[in-house]
Parts: sequence; C-alpha cells; structure tokens
Amino acid sequence: MQYILDTSICVFYLRGKLDLVSLIREKGRNNFFISEITVVELRFGAENSDNPEKAHKAVDDFINGLSIIPIFGSIKLYAKEKVRLRKIGKPINDEFDLLIGVTAVENNLILVTDNVNHFDRINAIKIENWYQRQH
Repeated sequence: MQYILDTSICVFYLRGKLDLVSLIREKGRNNFFISEITVVELRFGAENSDNPEKAHKAVDDFINGLSIIPIFGSIKLYAKEKVRLRKIGKPINDEFDLLIGVTAVENNLILVTDNVNHFDRINAIKIENWYQRQH
C-alpha cells in the first residue's frame, strides 16, 4: 500500500506528537508521498513560527527523501469534486485540503490524516488516521 501524508500528520510529526519515522520505516519510505500543497502549508507554518530558520530546517529534513506529487494531474478531478460537493451542499471550503484529497484519489494513494470528517466527502477516497491510533 502507498500513502500520501496530509499536512496535519506532518505537523504532528514535526511537533513530536507522532512517531512517523517508525511508521515510514515499517511500511517502506518508497511508499510515502506528500502533495506539493503540503509543502506549501509546511513552509507557511515554518515562516510563521517563532524561529523560522529552525522550522524551515525541520521541514527540509522531513521532506528530504519523500516523493512530492504535483497537483497538475489532479486538477480536472479537483474541479469535478468541487462542483459535485457544492451541488450536494457539502463543499470543502479549504481549497488546499480538497487539492490534497483529490491528489490522493487521482494517484490511488491512501490519505493519512486526522481530519477524516473533512476528507471523507471526496468520492473514492481511502483514509487512515494514524494519529488517533496512537492515542
């Protein structure tokens, strides 16, 4: 199985709240991906932190060796899901989350997140919550 890590899971790791290293080692580093949107969100968080230099270094160390998936291949599905969800009255108003979610679907990856209720509206998405499991 292959996984895409949502930003929330990455933040839990960076804050020392989740032992992601062991999970990645157990399942194989080549089975893990992040969206370029997650990199954007992590960079914003680092820049907005009390110590941007240290935080950017932590992000660099974390993303080193992970495959970063561009969103371009998921844009058509993004538009389709955004319209579908709006029409049924259950929109995902966080554009970044919707992009991460459809990237998971488009690339047939399991989305690892603690924000299950937000993402489970996306058609055909597969989700696992590793943070909840450890607490």
